[in-house]
Amino acid sequence: MIKLRIAAAAFIWIAAFAACKKSGNPSPSGGNPTPTTGTRLQLSLDSLYLYAKETYLWYDAIPSYDAFNPRQYAGDDDFNSLSNALYKITQLKTDPATGQPFEYYTPSPSRAKFSYVEKGNLMRGIKAAVNLEGDGNDLGLIPVVVTFGGDPKAYLYVRNVEKGSPADLARLTRGSLITEVNDAPATATVSAATALMNSNGAKLKFYRPDNPTVAITATLTKTAYKSDPVVTWKVFPTQSGNTTGYLALAHFTRQSVAQTSLNTAFADFNAAGVNAVVVDLRYNGGGYVSTAEFLMNLLAPSALQGKVMYKQVYNELVRNDKAPILKTIPYQDANYQQVYQNGKALTYADLDFTEAGNTFQFEKAGPLTGVKKIVFIVSGSSASASELTVNSLKAWPGNVTVRTVGSKTYGKPVGFFAIGIDKFTVYMAQFSSKNALGQGDYYAGMTPDVSAQDNVTRDFGDPQETCIAAALSFINSGVTGGRISSVPTLMTNGREMMTTSIRTQTIEPNDFNGMVEDRRRVRQQ
Repeated sequence: MIKLRIAAAAFIWIAAFAACKKSGNPSPSGGNPTPTTGTRLQLSLDSLYLYAKETYLWYDAIPSYDAFNPRQYAGDDDFNSLSNALYKITQLKTDPATGQPFEYYTPSPSRAKFSYVEKGNLMRGIKAAVNLEGDGNDLGLIPVVVTFGGDPKAYLYVRNVEKGSPADLARLTRGSLITEVNDAPATATVSAATALMNSNGAKLKFYRPDNPTVAITATLTKTAYKSDPVVTWKVFPTQSGNTTGYLALAHFTRQSVAQTSLNTAFADFNAAGVNAVVVDLRYNGGGYVSTAEFLMNLLAPSALQGKVMYKQVYNELVRNDKAPILKTIPYQDANYQQVYQNGKALTYADLDFTEAGNTFQFEKAGPLTGVKKIVFIVSGSSASASELTVNSLKAWPGNVTVRTVGSKTYGKPVGFFAIGIDKFTVYMAQFSSKNALGQGDYYAGMTPDVSAQDNVTRDFGDPQETCIAAALSFINSGVTGGRISSVPTLMTNGREMMTTSIRTQTIEPNDFNGMVEDRRRVRQQ
């Protein structure tokens, strides 16, 4: 989802507060006027309702003020009160494709899938293990618990490592098997893996996947570091006329952080004569849309120049300048400074929310111009900007063949801008993303074209890793349609077994999941 930076905390609180105090302000969709007095919490709940009634993507499902009665959610805790009211709003509109609300979240039905309330007004910076500026401050590894069919023992593997982190400097990689933690046998449980990921330091004994018989011992200490989101890239040997480049991208960080490595990778691809690319987004939860666009422009063949990449579609009120509450949101630049035009302080009511004004085209970048096939490796952790990238390129099958390998994605085709209400920040779904064909309703996730098991026992770029092997098989098979399955084998603990027997219990790091739009267009006056 897209977080648009907006106003200073004090100003936005006053604006939200005032939105509920306008004398005689009629309730949207009829009913009695909204109250002009009340407790601080009651007025905050009123503000939440009014913002949703005009800017929420599915505003048309929200009943009148009297019928919804936002003040009924006032309780002893302000945060919980606002969260409960927002949750009720998010469950009002049903997705006809599933019969469930658009924001129904299967793993945890008591929370909304997209919208949420955050403590603190307008949090400056996105909290994550590695944030979207590329800054990390931890050990830099994510361990997971792995079991294999027929083997009662559980094992502690490394799912991924942040570049530049203490774990990276200690030569840990994805696929490393951790056997000891602080001189004791590694405990392969989710709680132990979580504790290790969040610890300030640990002594580890591990085996790298490229040399599984040689033990390495290293002591890691939590440290601040700068991480390159481009995990690795390589070129696979030419097969069946296809020279395939591979790129693993951990995050869509700010473009300035990722651009150098992306440019170098694609220069290498061009020098090698690459005509097919595997892009590994299996753990990429999203980030800056501008960086996703840059990647798409590097991947796109020259024939896509000037063609529609994607568009952002707001609700009817916002699109048609019928959401006056936008006047309460000051428009700020990337440095959180008020934007002025001809001496006027701009608000969100001055921005262009029309479909035409939010349609973006391909602008070809980089030297690689003749890519014919692109395969994206995805999983349930692939979300927002990652899904946007896949969906945008899939709309042009006559110019480039695009397929996905792995498991179903998260399903987040919506975006939002932040709204400050009192001491909280509210993020509610406010637009959907569509490709050139108008496709984008993947609320239940994108089903992969090629189903393949994520094999955490092998490193990124290993052609024998299940998902990568399936991607290469698809590229080199000449198959251009339909669905195939990939069930290769692997050797583990001296035994050959099917990769479908791998069972991974993952832990969720505090990584960002969504899209950040740091560009806005002011309406032509």
